[in-house]
Amino acid sequence: MAIVTVTEQTFEQTVKQGIALFAPIFEAAAGRHPDVAFGKVDTEAEPGPAAASEIRAIPTLMAQRDGVLLGTFPGMVPGNKLDELVGKVREIDVNEVRRQLDEAEATEPRAAKAGA
Repeated sequence: MAIVTVTEQTFEQTVKQGIALFAPIFEAAAGRHPDVAFGKVDTEAEPGPAAASEIRAIPTLMAQRDGVLLGTFPGMVPGNKLDELVGKVREIDVNEVRRQLDEAEATEPRAAKAGA
């Protein structure tokens, strides 16, 4: 998959198409992983995606799969570590992650009410 420039209008579509990684420098990695969307976000011109993902440092690598944010990694990531991360993201059972997130979300309101 090619490197794409991500805007507020294209962010959701980009992250839902499979594995999506966002970082400032990864042209070589894109050649090694043609099935992964490598997106660049200009956080000054497009603050929405960075704010939605709570990006606080530049550069930050953000890994998503099928619309699920799996992690953010501040700082530069060397090529071998990027390849390792892509492999780990491929291995994740994203349906299990969604189930766990849904379960946590369902219990949050009860926990918040109990503490009030």
